[in-house]
Amino acid sequence: MTTESVRPDPPATSPSIVLLTLAHIAGVPKASFSDLARMSGITVQSVHTGVKGLAGAGLVRDGKARAGSASTLELTPEGARLMREAMKVVEDVEERLFGPDADPIQRRIADTVRASFAGLSPGPPDGATS
Repeated sequence: MTTESVRPDPPATSPSIVLLTLAHIAGVPKASFSDLARMSGITVQSVHTGVKGLAGAGLVRDGKARAGSASTLELTPEGARLMREAMKVVEDVEERLFGPDADPIQRRIADTVRASFAGLSPGPPDGATS
């Protein structure tokens, strides 16, 4: 009797995860592949595959893409353009979900989230004093 290991199909590529990865690359200079994996909630291997695809699509470049060197990922001009366009869509969706014409429960959720973060401001990094 042989036991075959059934490997599930890879998950479909999520446009949201791709855009989040682009946003993380743009917003966190010098983020490592491990950092990107943690931020996106995916494996490091998936980040490597995703970044390879993003680079192939001309959206990301790695200034130090060689073995043994830390990557320096950055958006290309096309990647930055795509992020600007995506943010317009996100703003539209947020307006529809949480704006003045949204369902009252959804508006309440938005108000609660905003209130929860209203008093927060980024402090000095790593416990440093200002």
